[in-house]
Formats: sequence, structure tokens, C-alpha cells
Amino acid sequence: MDDITEKFCKASTLVPVGLSAAALGTFMFLKRFGILYQLFHKVDKNIKRNGGDVVGDVLKAHGVKYVFTLVGGHISPILVACEKIGIRVVDTRHEVTAVFAADAVARMSGTVGVAAVTAGPGLTNTVTAVKNAQMAESPVLLIGGAAATLLKGRGALQDIDQMSLFKPLCKYCATVTKIRDIAPTLQKALQIAQSGTPGPVFVEFPIDSLYPYQTVSKEIGIKEKGRLSLMQKITNWYLSNYLTNLFAGAFEERDMSPLATDIKKPTSSQVQKGIELLSKAKKPVILIGSQATLPPVPVEELRKALEDIGVPCFLGGMARGLLGKHSSIQARQKRGEALKEADVVIMAGSVADFRLGYGRVLSRKSKIIAINRSKEQLYKNSDMFWKPTVAVEADAASYIVEVARGLKGYKCDQEWLHQLKDKDTVKEKANLEKAKEVTDVHLNPLKVLHVTEEVMGDNTVMVADGGDFVATASYILRPRGPLHWLDPGAFGTLGVGGGFALGAKLCRPDCDVWIIYGDGSLGYSVAEFDTFTRHKLPVIALVGNDAGWTQIEREQEPMFGSSVACKLAFTDYEKVAIGYGGKGMRLDRSNEEKIKEVLEDAVKQSRDGHSVLVNALIGKTNFREGSISV
Repeated sequence: MDDITEKFCKASTLVPVGLSAAALGTFMFLKRFGILYQLFHKVDKNIKRNGGDVVGDVLKAHGVKYVFTLVGGHISPILVACEKIGIRVVDTRHEVTAVFAADAVARMSGTVGVAAVTAGPGLTNTVTAVKNAQMAESPVLLIGGAAATLLKGRGALQDIDQMSLFKPLCKYCATVTKIRDIAPTLQKALQIAQSGTPGPVFVEFPIDSLYPYQTVSKEIGIKEKGRLSLMQKITNWYLSNYLTNLFAGAFEERDMSPLATDIKKPTSSQVQKGIELLSKAKKPVILIGSQATLPPVPVEELRKALEDIGVPCFLGGMARGLLGKHSSIQARQKRGEALKEADVVIMAGSVADFRLGYGRVLSRKSKIIAINRSKEQLYKNSDMFWKPTVAVEADAASYIVEVARGLKGYKCDQEWLHQLKDKDTVKEKANLEKAKEVTDVHLNPLKVLHVTEEVMGDNTVMVADGGDFVATASYILRPRGPLHWLDPGAFGTLGVGGGFALGAKLCRPDCDVWIIYGDGSLGYSVAEFDTFTRHKLPVIALVGNDAGWTQIEREQEPMFGSSVACKLAFTDYEKVAIGYGGKGMRLDRSNEEKIKEVLEDAVKQSRDGHSVLVNALIGKTNFREGSISV
């Protein structure tokens, strides 16, 4: 296309000034129906390419390696196109798992995770996972099928108002109505997903935007034979023009490379203020939240910066494991006590929500430096229980790195460090003693977890999916390294296990991937053992089976005198895994002396290519109060 034509086409998207009403009406008619654009962009009716090919090309240009899906006719062209160009298509047994897997890839790879699902119920099945990604600040692209544009609202199969459903959940939502818009729409969506505070984005593809011209032409309903009425001629013109506009310029060469992301960095004055406060601190503490692990700062660079600063750190969410299995500056226990004593607290990506008692655990005497990309999260509950001394709306990791550079020569009070580490030692010794207690009927869960910690190798990724058992595990198990721990995040979602493990194993194929399940949460994604088997992605699942929703029962029964809906059974979950093509093992009182051997065998089987479920029948535990029963 020459320069004059290009300028004319760009101008045709604007409204000319000074036209008469009639001329303006004509111009708007031509613009609305794409007639001006069609003059300069012809349709190749015999071309074999389709909109799905364009989607695949854009994803490939953005470094996407995996697309997670549950197949549906609306999106078949996308899946086939991705397969052809080397993007691995991983199909799951539930759409929610596809999005959880995309979320895990986003967290562990630093890129956008991608899930593609069919229209209607395919998309509604993803809602929980999309909301989880929003609250966990994970950049996820959800691609959804839809009814053909002309059939929307006319009773087509699986046709609902999908945009209204996802607008509250996503940073960006768009519907593609012309094939030529696919590339720029996806480029914008992928850019927005990663900019500022990351989050999910949704792009809807009506089915006629994905299939080849010849297929769409046959289905569109243009009547060509017989005597045509005036209305039929008008209808034919409308449909013919719609079809031409849909495919006009569809496969012309376009730049599909990624657009630059926008991530706010801290100012030098904000950094300097932090340096000044920290350099005078006697009892400083750093709280690291998941957001600090986001790009652009590599996690190893963040780790080095924290080690250079030398201030005791409490790690939460995706930041667990950031400092390795053992670190002289990481504190794991008695966080509330440490925060009450601290004179300076740096909240790097951590939020004063329920996890920090809405800010109540922070001392009024502390100087608080809060860094967060989200203004809303930055000031969460600051109107009630706490006030930031310095509030920085920027990337948390960048702030820590800059502070470390400016703190040359600073050394944290070693007595303060030892005080916190001593509390860790006391608490962990107490936990170990509890693990030795003999329960009446079933296994001591602390004993199972302590042995699991012993068996787990250094190259292990842990996925947390559960309530009571997983909460206990978080105090016992030590993540091995940066980005080697996955939990749902602030939404507290059950059912993430299968999808998170799927994404984790793809990103870290040489790692042992362990899912720590409660028996309740297992029910959501145990069917994904079929997915692990079919796609040859072996994982290990340790199920803490106490036959109930114990975390709920513990409060419901004393308060209301009933444990209704809280009871489950000591189900043979290991047999379920076998039915899905995996290996199943059982731990109970009969083989209590062989817990280590069973878990070591599970690791061996996994490394030999088998997914393994270990069903551990355990007693109920109230870890916070230190009691264990049956």
C-alpha cells in the first residue's frame, strides 16, 4: 500500500470537519460498514489461513510456549494453529484448571499465561480462577469463544453476555469483530496484562472471526438462487458486505511484536527516605509479598539485595523460598511479636489485609515504608489501623534493589537478628516434639510433614492447596528456592492444586513438583491426574486425609453445636489416582514405620515418569493451639 492510500485509510477512521449533514451521514454510513476500508483491502476468497492462525502468530511473537484449554468448537482454529507453530497445547479436564495452570506459568516464567476456552459454560467455568488471578496480580490472557457477531442475542448456542461477566474481573476486555483487528487487540491485551499492577485480560472471539472464508461464507446465509424480494436483496447486500469487511485486510503483513510495558519505578527521593530511616533503625523488619517477585527485577537480584541489606525478613505468598531453604536473615515464626517490637517496617509488596490483621499487627510507634504498584493495596486500611511513614506507589523489588545500593556499610544489629532466629528455633523444636506424639487411631500429621520435609529434594516445587493440613504444612515445609512455592494468594481459593502443578511442571521440568492437598481440596482437581498422565507431566500429591473440612468444623461445632456438612470419609483416594492412570500409595497406622520409605518411593516413581498420589490418613490437628486428636 502506497503512502497516499495509507494516509487516506487512516483518515477514513476520523470524522471530517465541515461536511454537510447529508455528506456527513454518507461518510458515517461508509465508515460504519467498512466500505472505505474495503476499497483498498481486497479479500482473497481462496486463502486457507484463518483467524486462529493470526492468534497463534501473535502468541508466538510474544514468547508464549503453552496454551491451556478444554477443547470446544468455537476455539478449534486457535488450538490447531498453535499446535502447527510449536506452541504446546495442554488440554485439561476442567476449564478452571486451564486458567490456574496459566496463572502458574505467569508467576513462574515472568511472562503472560494463556488459557483458551469455548463460549458460554466454558467461560463461566473459569470465573473463580480469573478472580484468583486478579487478586494474586497474575498476568493471564483468557481467550474465549463466542457466537458469531450477527447471531449475538438471537438465541445462538452458548450465547451469553460474556463481556459483562468479565469486565469486573479483568484489566481489559475486548471483542474481535474483524480479523484484521486480532493482532492489535491481542498486542494491547498482553501489554496491559503486564503493565502497572499485573492482572488478567479477556479477549472474546466470535466464531466467524476464527474460521476460513469459505466456511463462514457457507454458513452466513446469503440466498443466491430463485427470485429475490427487495428485502432479500437488501439482506444479501448486508450479509455480503459484513463478510467482506470481516475478511478485508485479514492476512496482510503486520508487526506482531510485543508493545512496551509500563511499570512505575520509585523516585530517588523516595529511595533516599527509605535509606535514611533504615540506616537509623535498631530493630528493622522487611515483609516481602508476592508482588516483589514480579518482573522486571529478577528474583535472584532481589535476593542478593536483601542479603546485602541484612535485615530480618518475613516472606509471604510467592516470596516464600526467595532466600532459600535456610537463611540467616529469614524469620519464619512469631511474626506478630516481631512487628510489635520493630522500629522500622518495610512492606515490600505485602498488604495490610486479613493476613496482617488489617494493619492491627503493625505498631503505632514503627516507621513504616510501604511499596506497592497498586494505590488501593498500598493504602489498604491505612484509614483505620496504621499509617505509612513513606508510601511508594511503584515496583517493590526495584525499591529494595535501590535501597541496597545506597546502604553501603550498613549492618543490622546482630542481637536483633539472633533474637528473632532464637524464637524460630524454640517454635520449631516445639513442633518437632508435637510430631512425636502418638495419636489414637490415625497418623500424626506433623510427623508426616516432618518426614516429608526430610524426603523432599533441593530441586522441589511445592504447590499448596488446602486448609487445615496445608496451614500446618506452611510452618513445617521449607521452600527450596525463589519461585519454588505456589499458593492461591489473597483469595484463599481451594482447587488450585491440579492447575498450579501442571504449570509448574512445564516451567520446571527437572524439578520434583509436590502438591500438598487437604482431602477436601483434592476433590476439586483429582481428575487432573488424567491430564498429568496423558501429557507425561509427573507430579507427587500428598493428601492429608482427616475425613473432613476440619478448619471449618473446628469453629462451627463449638459455636453452633453441629458439624453438619463438615464430615467426609476416609476415602481410598489412592485408588482414584490409579483409575486416572497414576500410581497410588497409602499411609496409615499399619505402615507408620515406613512413612519415609513410602515417600521416597513416590519420588522415585515420579522421576520414572509416573504421577503419584500418597493418601495419608491423619488425625485432626489444631496446630495453633498445639493439640492433635485421632
